[in-house]
Amino acid sequence: MRVISGSARRTLLKTAEGLDTRPTTDRIKETLFNMLQGSLYDCRFLDLFSGSGGIGIEALSRGAEKCWFVENNAKAAGCIRENLKATHLEDKAVLMECDVNTAIEKLRTEKLTFDFIFMDPPYEKNHEFYVLNELRDTELADEHTIIIVEASKNTSFDYLAELGYETVKIKEYKTNIHIFIRKYK
Repeated sequence: MRVISGSARRTLLKTAEGLDTRPTTDRIKETLFNMLQGSLYDCRFLDLFSGSGGIGIEALSRGAEKCWFVENNAKAAGCIRENLKATHLEDKAVLMECDVNTAIEKLRTEKLTFDFIFMDPPYEKNHEFYVLNELRDTELADEHTIIIVEASKNTSFDYLAELGYETVKIKEYKTNIHIFIRKYK
C-alpha cells in the first residue's frame, strides 16, 4: 500500500498485521480520489475506522487542510502514527485513539463541520447505520458535507431517507462499494 498522489506520492505505508483491518487497495483508492480531486484542497477530512490511515493520508497528501483519524485498535493507531511520520504530515493530523461514538461526542464539543467524512467500518455489522444515525443530529456534517461509506455490496442503505440523507453517487467494485451521501438540504 502506498500514497498514490500529492506531496507524499509513492511513500509506502505500513499496515497492521492480521485481519482486524482491511486496507483499501491502491486501485480503489486511486478511483475514489480521482472522483474527489477537485474538492480536496483546504478541506476538513474525517476518517472514521481509519485502519492504517491510508485514506486520510491520501487526502492530506492531495491538499486537505487537516484530517482527523479515528481508530480504536492500538496496533492500527501505531501504524497511523508511523505512516504520518513517514509522509511528514503529522502537523496536519489529529489521531483520536477511541471508538467512533466517543470521537463523535468529543468532536461535537469542538463545533467542527467537515467537508468529507469517510468511513470503512467492519463489513456486515451495521456500524454505518449507527454512525449515520449519530451524525444526523450533529454539526459535524451539514448539507454540503459528503459522507463516503465503504461497504460490502450486500450492505443495504434503504434507511437513508428515513435518517435524512440522500444518495449522491454509488461506485461499485468487484466485492464492495463506495456510497456517497449527504444530508437533505
